[in-house]
Amino acid sequence: MRSVNSRKARASRPKRGRRGAPAAGRVPQERLSSAKRKTERDGFVARLWKSAREKFVLRRPMLMLSLALLVFAALAGLFISGFFGRTIRSSEHVVTGAVADAGFGIAAVHLSGNHRTPPRMILAALGFAPGQSIFGADLHAARARLMQLDWVADAEVRRRYPDSISISLVEKLPFALWRSDDGDVFVVERSGALITDKDVGQFVHLPFLVGDGAPKAAADLVEAIALHRAVSARVKAMERVSDRRWNLILDNAVIVKLPEEGWQAELDALEHLIVDKGVLERDITEIDLRSRQNYLFLLRSGEQQQVSRGKDL
Repeated sequence: MRSVNSRKARASRPKRGRRGAPAAGRVPQERLSSAKRKTERDGFVARLWKSAREKFVLRRPMLMLSLALLVFAALAGLFISGFFGRTIRSSEHVVTGAVADAGFGIAAVHLSGNHRTPPRMILAALGFAPGQSIFGADLHAARARLMQLDWVADAEVRRRYPDSISISLVEKLPFALWRSDDGDVFVVERSGALITDKDVGQFVHLPFLVGDGAPKAAADLVEAIALHRAVSARVKAMERVSDRRWNLILDNAVIVKLPEEGWQAELDALEHLIVDKGVLERDITEIDLRSRQNYLFLLRSGEQQQVSRGKDL
């Protein structure tokens, strides 16, 4: 016969789930303790932040403003002193050095289109150092320096991966020589722009211009003279007079004065006088073609002759 007390004892024991787990609806004591500690910590941080905000921000705004100004002044001083710039540049040097070591350092420069510009002058203008990172090369600045060279009309600077630079030049075309009023001689373009005053001896075959304003006005005259074989063979210089008209200086020192307007037709007349009339075989020093009715000749004796254009010489 079972004791009643034992039954009551068993009935008073808590029910447990499977494998000794607590019955449903009950939370372990450990979880309650952890949540309590977290709430306590959060409450402490919130109280600390609230206390600091009330003391320093609300009660002492001038102090906070002063601290902000001090921080701003310190940052501004670092910027002005170049600290950040030096730090960034040093980082760039490290990166470019690593890139160069990886096989992207400049090992060769390929040139094309340079006929009168020496390679050493091009390399000096580029300013690239051997082994320099190909990514760090400033191509725009290099092109700008190339454009300052005497003979360079246009330039293209390109990277050729992994380790070379390609340079393609378009050089200026020499059109004539020009002697300035100071006596300096320049090679000039067809437009009249000056190219250089160096090594002009190699261009003695070009038309020779004299006088102020001659380079910009000479293109049409030079090309017109080239169409007249006898005149072209005898002309040694073209002189601009008062920036209005031209004198032709021939190889025997004879001066031919052209009019300000209609000078193209007078080149035809001069060709006729040289070829058909043999005028340059005579003892003259000057031919004046500015009159439409007469030829005026100045003899070496100083005498002047006036001949109607409709009569034989």
